[in-house]
Amino acid sequence: MIPELINIDDAPWGVLPQGVHVATLSEVEQKFAGNHHRRKLFMGLVEAANSLKQAGCKRIYLDGSFITGKPKPEDYDGCWDPDCVNSKQLDPVFLDFSNGRRNQKQKYLGEMFPSGIECGSGKHFVDFFQVEKFTGKSKGIVEIDLTTESFNKVEGVSS
Repeated sequence: MIPELINIDDAPWGVLPQGVHVATLSEVEQKFAGNHHRRKLFMGLVEAANSLKQAGCKRIYLDGSFITGKPKPEDYDGCWDPDCVNSKQLDPVFLDFSNGRRNQKQKYLGEMFPSGIECGSGKHFVDFFQVEKFTGKSKGIVEIDLTTESFNKVEGVSS
């Protein structure tokens, strides 16, 4: 379940409370795909999640302005658990970090990193994502268990 957004001093918009909040794609859709722009980003996220699931990925973590109160986020950010992923079935764009990850953004409208170490901070992405970038304070992220997702039940997606 996704909790209500909270305000953190000096953060420009509401964020999730501290912690990892397990949710379904349908819950993410209900909470964060409330306008045309956000809906478009959500559909890119669904396509990315579906592609990762088909390669054997079991979970993804969602971060970025998409899961905040920002009215028009540029994209979504996240990371995926590489355990059990078949590299031969993985869309190569998930490992293409050239040109600011341009190809991934064009195809899926957001960025998904393998859940290893974030270069700038030296933290695991799951931990790095739980820091609000304007204040340095703790905030929440969303975990989606892909093993329980049925993509044909998400509006507009057929698998």
